[in-house]
Amino acid sequence: MEKQKFPLIVASGSSYEMGYQHGAQASELIEKYLLWIERQTGKSRDVLCRNAMLFQPLIESLSTNLMDEVRGLSEGAKITLEEALLCQARGEAAREVSADGCTAFAVTRSATADGNALAGQNQDLPPEFGDVGIVLHLKPSDGRPRVVMFTFAGQLGYAGMNSNGVAHFANGLYNCPWRPALPHYPLKRIILEQENLTQRVEVLEAHPACSAGNMVFCSGSGEIADVEIRSDGVSRFFGKNPDILLHTNHYLTDAFQEYEDNTLADSCPRLDRIGELVEAQLGEITVDTMKGILADHSGDPAGICRHGEKGMHSVSGYIAEPAKGVLHVRRGHGCLGSWVEYEV
Repeated sequence: MEKQKFPLIVASGSSYEMGYQHGAQASELIEKYLLWIERQTGKSRDVLCRNAMLFQPLIESLSTNLMDEVRGLSEGAKITLEEALLCQARGEAAREVSADGCTAFAVTRSATADGNALAGQNQDLPPEFGDVGIVLHLKPSDGRPRVVMFTFAGQLGYAGMNSNGVAHFANGLYNCPWRPALPHYPLKRIILEQENLTQRVEVLEAHPACSAGNMVFCSGSGEIADVEIRSDGVSRFFGKNPDILLHTNHYLTDAFQEYEDNTLADSCPRLDRIGELVEAQLGEITVDTMKGILADHSGDPAGICRHGEKGMHSVSGYIAEPAKGVLHVRRGHGCLGSWVEYEV
């Protein structure tokens, strides 16, 4: 069972101290992640690091605390500041959009059996990403909320929830020109520091991103939201059923549907399939229900649990119970992996 868990990295204190502790505990995995970034992008580390440094002023402007954490990460892991920044801008430093899939959901209190909202996703990526995944539990000493997230070693922002009871997850979107702006990962980290769902949406509206993506939000009070992101703006998505938000890898908002080019042919069938499964158990949904749905293989041409479509595997999965302060993290495919609970 221990081999089925992602390594848990716990860090506390100031921003610099949290970065240092993270780096010191995960130094070997961070180097492995940096090597994988080189291999995945096909670019040398020198080129990637030079490009990553261009994001330093943008990250500093977004949050001086986050930049302090990057500096601590560099010192703790015994890597250069450029390498530490590269961990925050993997695809952006390569001037390309990283291929990913993902199937995300959020359901309100009315949709669940116990009256608590849920959100989560399957994380669909090339399988090597699973080898550098960690669960990062941060406990700032300056009054910011505690955070528990799944991420990659050295990367300071990804999918998770905070102690204010707000969670977020994400999907890849395509057909969007790269532009010099903020990488998605620092934005995801700053969003995890907000007090409520409204503030999270406002962060996205105020800070343009380099490339396209989608984010699904859920709060312990039962609110859910979805925002599609492009380098030229954001657009809120509202589903037909106010108790359900589901998203895969194609544009759903009226504002952005014109950009859809069917990059991932299985995106629409996956969305239809998860919609069918969620609707069938509306009002009775539990964490175990969603674990089963994320393991589904009955879709056509492929199920929700992906085993190599477009080179992507469901390397991990997450389900947040914000009202209870619990994040469930799965290592491996939905049909084979093991789930572990983490309290924020």
